[in-house]
Amino acid sequence: MTERKMQEALAMTSRVFGDLEDEEEEEEEEERINPTEVKMSQIVMPCHSNHRQELSAGQLLKWMDSTACLSAERHAGSPCVTASIDDIYFEHTISVGQVVNIRAKVNRAFNTSMEVGVQVSCEDLFTDRHWRVCQAYATFVTQRTSTGQKVTLKPIVPHSQKEQVEYSVAAERRRVRMVHDDIIKDLLSSGSIQQADSSVVSNKVAAEKTKVESVELVLPPHANHQVNTFGGQIMAWMVNVATIAASRLCQAHPTLRTIDMFTFRGPSQVGDRLLMRAIVNNAFKNSMEVGVRAEAYHEEGPNRHINSAFMTFEVLDDHGKPCTLPRIRPEPLEGERRFQEAIARKKIRLDRKYIISRKQAEVPLSVPWNPSNQVYLSYNNVSALKMLSARNNWRLSSEKDTVRLYTLEQKSMLSFRVEAEVDVPADRAFYLLAELSDRPSWDSHYKKCERIHRVDDDDFLYRVVTPSVPPGAVGSPTSANSPGGILQDFILLASRRKPCGSGDPYVIALRSVTLPTHPPTERFNRGEVLCAGFTILETKQNKSLISYYNQASPEVLPYISTDIAGLSSSFYHTFCSCSQYLTRRRLQSDSEVQDDRHQASDGPTGLSETLNSTQL
Repeated sequence: MTERKMQEALAMTSRVFGDLEDEEEEEEEEERINPTEVKMSQIVMPCHSNHRQELSAGQLLKWMDSTACLSAERHAGSPCVTASIDDIYFEHTISVGQVVNIRAKVNRAFNTSMEVGVQVSCEDLFTDRHWRVCQAYATFVTQRTSTGQKVTLKPIVPHSQKEQVEYSVAAERRRVRMVHDDIIKDLLSSGSIQQADSSVVSNKVAAEKTKVESVELVLPPHANHQVNTFGGQIMAWMVNVATIAASRLCQAHPTLRTIDMFTFRGPSQVGDRLLMRAIVNNAFKNSMEVGVRAEAYHEEGPNRHINSAFMTFEVLDDHGKPCTLPRIRPEPLEGERRFQEAIARKKIRLDRKYIISRKQAEVPLSVPWNPSNQVYLSYNNVSALKMLSARNNWRLSSEKDTVRLYTLEQKSMLSFRVEAEVDVPADRAFYLLAELSDRPSWDSHYKKCERIHRVDDDDFLYRVVTPSVPPGAVGSPTSANSPGGILQDFILLASRRKPCGSGDPYVIALRSVTLPTHPPTERFNRGEVLCAGFTILETKQNKSLISYYNQASPEVLPYISTDIAGLSSSFYHTFCSCSQYLTRRRLQSDSEVQDDRHQASDGPTGLSETLNSTQL
């Protein structure tokens, strides 16, 4: 019987890594209409198109903003205005005669603001083909009442798995928005972006030649039902002047590829004059960044800064391939500043697209960590764990007393979840589990854990050493000829989050990163963790439900495969040890816990300086 179970475990391991299952088993979700969802379908007419008979990006932005606003107002029950829009990546163009389908729904409502997700797809009526064009996340705020009171929004209650994922991750996106403006300042001040010499390239185009200035009078057709200028209309005007500036550099018709995250700084009304200024900040090999600034004024009044945006353009040849662009010669002082900042924004843009926009399975296990991409790695770390926990097709694999082991198979990926309720308040359990340096005291899979660097209050870097897998163990990554096996080590980014709202869990997320200060060595097998961590949810009677998740990489699977096959119950003993650890320390003061931690140091004090000095 034991041999049979071992064969079953081996078959499971082979199935996980051999990718023998071509289809993912998922529970079908009941079709349900989201009360905040708004749909808009528009057929593209010649009046909506540019010279190539393709839908202009400005017109698409107007439709997207209108749809998102209607969704926000449906939930709020009161007038709303656009506060900000996250990065938009335009994946495809839309031709005249094709249909644009836009869907918008509120993902999460906070106090007086809400996140609205917008999905844009294209439909060809003659071939019945559908494809995605872009997606966006917009933040809307409610307008004050006639008495000046703020409107408090009712919470969103997610029902489907997809809604639960968007609801959970919306808190992380909000966190990124709040620090967005500081990222480029920190990146430039740290010196981690190599300063480019704008005078080394000959035959450059002077930036002054790309300047565009245009004034628009806000008329009633440009305003919404609140007599404020449509945010989408302002964006459309900004895209127009940015396109002209880009055309002056390349002397061709450019294609808009991305719009960076931006915030509306204030409203404008009917009768305002909107002054748009655009200039090419920098040109790279196949793309250029155009900066646009919008100001509003009324008759003789002072100018009010409404919005600033940065847009990336490409020029495509007849085969749809990006063309090589002429370089730019910036203006002195301010032009040089914009030139250097464009380089920093390109770095940030690539980080966001590479780390955030991809699906979790598309991101390499270990991404190099540095201060410039820390915000996005932390976002990806926490979001991945929230997405994994929101899955609804977990299957109970084993149970002993109150400790349960669940598994989730997704094509070539096996994930597991261990959970149990403990008689410890959620906030206390979070505080105790968040410090990984204590984990070797209760987890036999952690032989050693040292904190390398404290990034900030919520993110830390650790090096973890785990015991070798005994030779002959199922899926063992170590050589059977090695008498004791080689120890494994992991470089982990630990990101912790407190609840953003009622019903949210505490989160401690873990993922592998690489550090130039801690390269792999011959003494250890360097392991990888794709997604792991704890969620801690407050339950009745001041108890907490603790769940541990792990997407099993080849280095992790040997430690759990025997539990999944039913050959052992080490998961039960580990969780019991964890529960005893939490119970023992629940009444200790924070200072006593710190003393017991032997005053874990921050690791090498020069880590940030070392990484910052590395030119990116």
